[in-house]
Amino acid sequence: MVAGLPPVSLEDKYRFRDGRVFMSGVQALVRLPLVQKWRDAAAGLNTAGFISGYRGSPLGGYDQELWRAKKWLKEQDIHFVPGVNEELGATAVWGTQHVALSPKATKDGVFGIWYGKGPGLDRAMDVLKHANAAGTSQHGGVLAIVGDDHGAKSSTLPHQSDHNFLAAFVPFLAPASVHEFVEYGLLGLAMSRFAGTWVGFKATADTVETSATVDLAGENRSIIIPEFEFPDGGVHIRPGDIWREEDTRLQRYKGFAAMAFAKANRIDRVVWDSPRPRIGIVSTGKAFADTMEALAELGIDERVAASIGLKVYKVGMPWPLEPDGIRAFAEGLEEVLVIEEKREFIEHQLKWQLYNWREAVRPIVVGKHDESGEWLLSPDNELSPGVIAHVIAARIQRIHDTDRIRATLAFFRDQSAKAAAHETPVKRSPYFCSGCPHNTSTKPPEGQRALAGIGCHIMAMWMDRAETFTQMGGEGVTWVGEAPFTDENHVFANLGDGTYFHSGLLAIRQSIAAGVNITYKILYNDAVAMTGGQKHDGELGVDQIAAQMLAEHAKKVAVLTEDLARYKGVTLPAGVRLLDRALLDEVQKEFAATPGCTIIIFDQTCAAEKRRRRKRQQMVDPTRRVFINPAVCEGCGDCSVQSNCVSVEPVETEFGRKRRINQSSCNKDYSCVKGFCPSFVTIDDAQVKKSKADFTLDGVADPTVPAPGDGFNIMVTGIGGTGVLTVSALLGTAAHIEGLASTTADMAGLAQKGGAVYSHVRIAQSNDDLLSPRIMAGSADLVLACDAVVAADKPTQSLMVPERTAVIANADVAPTSDFVRNRDFDFRSAQVERAIRKASNPNACDFIAADTVATALLGDAIGSNILLMGYAWQKGLIPLKRESIEAAIDLNGVAIPFNKRAFALGRLLATRPDQVLALVEATRGPQPEPPATNLDEMIARREADLVLYQDEAYARRFRQTVDQARTAGGDAFAEAVAKSLYKLMAYKDEYEVARLYSDGRFQAAYDAQFAGGAPRVLLAPPLLSRIDPATGRPKKISFGPWVFKAFGLLARLKGLRGTALDLFGYSEERRHERADIAAFEADVARLCAELNPGNIGMAIAIAKLPMDVRGFGPVKAKARAEMLTRREALWAKWPGMAAQAAA
Repeated sequence: MVAGLPPVSLEDKYRFRDGRVFMSGVQALVRLPLVQKWRDAAAGLNTAGFISGYRGSPLGGYDQELWRAKKWLKEQDIHFVPGVNEELGATAVWGTQHVALSPKATKDGVFGIWYGKGPGLDRAMDVLKHANAAGTSQHGGVLAIVGDDHGAKSSTLPHQSDHNFLAAFVPFLAPASVHEFVEYGLLGLAMSRFAGTWVGFKATADTVETSATVDLAGENRSIIIPEFEFPDGGVHIRPGDIWREEDTRLQRYKGFAAMAFAKANRIDRVVWDSPRPRIGIVSTGKAFADTMEALAELGIDERVAASIGLKVYKVGMPWPLEPDGIRAFAEGLEEVLVIEEKREFIEHQLKWQLYNWREAVRPIVVGKHDESGEWLLSPDNELSPGVIAHVIAARIQRIHDTDRIRATLAFFRDQSAKAAAHETPVKRSPYFCSGCPHNTSTKPPEGQRALAGIGCHIMAMWMDRAETFTQMGGEGVTWVGEAPFTDENHVFANLGDGTYFHSGLLAIRQSIAAGVNITYKILYNDAVAMTGGQKHDGELGVDQIAAQMLAEHAKKVAVLTEDLARYKGVTLPAGVRLLDRALLDEVQKEFAATPGCTIIIFDQTCAAEKRRRRKRQQMVDPTRRVFINPAVCEGCGDCSVQSNCVSVEPVETEFGRKRRINQSSCNKDYSCVKGFCPSFVTIDDAQVKKSKADFTLDGVADPTVPAPGDGFNIMVTGIGGTGVLTVSALLGTAAHIEGLASTTADMAGLAQKGGAVYSHVRIAQSNDDLLSPRIMAGSADLVLACDAVVAADKPTQSLMVPERTAVIANADVAPTSDFVRNRDFDFRSAQVERAIRKASNPNACDFIAADTVATALLGDAIGSNILLMGYAWQKGLIPLKRESIEAAIDLNGVAIPFNKRAFALGRLLATRPDQVLALVEATRGPQPEPPATNLDEMIARREADLVLYQDEAYARRFRQTVDQARTAGGDAFAEAVAKSLYKLMAYKDEYEVARLYSDGRFQAAYDAQFAGGAPRVLLAPPLLSRIDPATGRPKKISFGPWVFKAFGLLARLKGLRGTALDLFGYSEERRHERADIAAFEADVARLCAELNPGNIGMAIAIAKLPMDVRGFGPVKAKARAEMLTRREALWAKWPGMAAQAAA
């Protein structure tokens, strides 16, 4: 801990009853029932708590946090039972109120908490209406927490639950920030007990996914129970109730009781008043926080507001809008501006409240539209402080217009214009994780169509593997309505195991009942991967699913698995086939031809969950690794086609783009080895080398760190799933340890799956200085670009200005998912760097090869994020003490030595870069030769390599043709000819592959990366390999270490190449390769003879054609056939060819 400051513990948020704690919105919701129980006990009540619901972003991690806090919950008799789905979870919570009716009750009452995301409320509406009408118990009460995703960050639709709460006649509260979560939750439960209703709690992504330093004083407030005239018997739940009377109590009493409670406790309140009011602003929830931030940016504080006649009203209960408070606020105003996100809700209620006022005293009410009916505030996008500032300034300009306001608006306009004009160099989109089962399971057979479902596998839609989707639990049922009206006979439908258990079984039942031809692929991943890897909420085994499917009368059921051995001792139902996942395509074709509903259960554990379990030693970590010999690799991309895996990454070399396996991110799925290529090597029992390089910070002084002042803003950008959010958590925690105020707002959602992740970190002396957790446009003091691609995208660029923003960026650009599907994808690294430098302070913008340094000296690229944080801190760009950051690392409790070493390494890199880079070079071993910098160098390298490939004469043949091309067509034409001719002449036959394994480069690269192990090369020798009936390709055979001696012998026989003694040369592939050299030389000779300025472009295009012929065996054959078609088309356009053809 930091000297002079009180100790901080991760348990503070559940242990403290006063003071300050650092917690997230989710953690505040876990704290809430604890505080409720404490208050009940202090009031002499013997109560308990019960929580149920169903996970979903932005409440995706709520159940996990509840499990982590089980010790604290158990001590307070608070029970957590996850719901199978939202509806059933709500039904269980309804049952807590029945305790008051039981003669054998052991508690005075049980307070219930239900949770779900917006669509979950849609599903649970029937329960909500019934339970709310029935009522709550006097000492129980129910809080219904709904996670609204206004921006659809992790949802198939943006959702706003306000109108559903109204429809169910459920009052609901809308906290503006995590600081209000517990207080509002307590008010909600007290209101529920008083008014006999369920009470809603609106948690948006911007509030519940925020962490902050929270003062606990708010939750210790007194709660007032107002006077209210209730009907005989009250409004609480009662036995043998009559439905019609329930509705009478609901309509005539409960809503009004809720308003009386809200009024007595000032849930809605005047924040700023004015002695001469003219304009009023009404806002709620997250929009209120943004409104206050916007006012601050405009230079309007409470004093200025009072002087200009501006009032501000904070609505804590959006429905029902408490009438007395809002009417009193509106009296004397000329205009009321309602600021709320999504569709207008409070605005309509306010207009209804004021409708009968005389026109002379009734203020104008504007919000989504102005008084002329024009759009004012967006109904379909999230609001930002900048947008709100524009609207406020325009509305108050007639009564208050200052230089500050004009300058602020001009600044926002400039930032908006820059953002609109900004062209993002490259986007980082979410994708299946490395080794994800969906890489294999979601691929339909050629010519077949698949329907997407809810879950990670919905990303198959942007991989051309699936079309359309439904709500959760409706997977495949759209086909029931489509099938009678199309000639298409069959479709596939993807259905996650979590969805199956939630409600998907009913979708299958509907399809079977309708008699349609459909194959459901139940993707059994053994975890709910989308929201954090939770286990299923009950028993769900493959054998159980298979039995259920047979009981539902599915025509055929097959189980495909990655590991047949795991089924030893497992009895599958009779008639259910157990097969290796390699047979997926074959089984899919069979089932597509089978009338009726068929079922494939694809059993493979979620890759992210595998990684978690292996780290916790809960799952065996295979000792086999995969390595690609870059010299042999052709860059054809077939390994990516076969695996769809993001851990297969590009390596730029002199001889083109090759492939490598990212050993840090590889999840050992091994699908990549199905790529038809002899460059793949498997290694058993090898260890990835970890650097033993020692370094010291002796003599490295701590920098002078800036003061946080009234707000220091750090934007952290990164890639989902790489630990980038740990950086923001450490910074926020460190600020809290120092006694500062801080907020962190993580913008992730679906982006956690390898997409763009943003984290807003704000640090200040006081909570009063942090009005909104988001950084405003142009207000970033530091961008910590753990991923430069994300930093070059519009959301980050809009926060940057050269006058203010420093940048520490990772110069190692991680491949985007586009590369998986496009082997030649241009990552536009130079444009990414230019965009960042243009938007940042030119004197404080450093690009660091963080992945390279972390991999070499820490043994894992995951350390690059903390390394960058250490670098930025040492540069004096983070307003925190070193001791507090190191204490935060200790407090986090994960990989403490590793993270401290990464932080120290970043500091050293900032002060002694030459020393660090020397350590890197000494550790990394041989690296691929960088590409040539000019044409002469490029030609010379290829000529020299062809000598090694064959002999001097062979190399001279190459040089003569290239010189001829250069003389005739200049450098651009010569470059195209040199690259293509070299590629054709250096075709990788058996002799060449043997040379590239035995000339020392492979062994050096292997030794630099691995210690020990037994390498095995995967080959498909024509004389030994058989055709795989599932793929139509020759099967690859694994050859042990002895093969390297054979390679050495074979390489020395290269003189036989192309002679009558060349046994390999008689294959069709080798004959084509030799013929293609001669054909290209003939093409070049003709082009040289007929070149002129008018056709040089077409000549270069023809000369480049062979570069697209990459790979081996069937991959190369396919590429060659496509090239020949393009060649014929280009030559047909060559000047004179059309006339010649006509003649």
